[in-house]
Amino acid sequence: MDTINWQPHITVATIVERDGLFLMVREWADQDHPVLNQPAGHVEAHERFEDAARRETLEETGWDVDIINLVGVYVYTPPERPDRTYVRFCYTARPVHHHADRPLDAGIIEAVWLNAEAILSSDQLRSPLVTQCLQDALAGHNLPEWALQYTVS
Repeated sequence: MDTINWQPHITVATIVERDGLFLMVREWADQDHPVLNQPAGHVEAHERFEDAARRETLEETGWDVDIINLVGVYVYTPPERPDRTYVRFCYTARPVHHHADRPLDAGIIEAVWLNAEAILSSDQLRSPLVTQCLQDALAGHNLPEWALQYTVS
């Protein structure tokens, strides 16, 4: 791996809870098999991380959300892709409005509401970050509010 040109993939994810259920997406992983993930995606240039989390949640689920707090920042290198490292900023969010007729992003099969047990016991999670983020959110992890202000330049 060329460490001089290495750049991490900066991503966001949201943990959206409603009545004990969590908003998840069933999506294709490299068009190979469907997996479960929190609404998540890449941060665009000059985008605030909080805005990216709202945008990705809307694009992947049709839900507008209000960001509540930053749960944590996570780093993951998939064993099958040692040349890639993902830095995930995970937020909790409150569902506000569902746009039922809005088309979902390419690669998204459906948005589903699942309980924590179903998510944590699934063998179809996109990465271990899905479990770690949910467990941390359930444990009440919160980073300081100033952490919500970051943008990518």
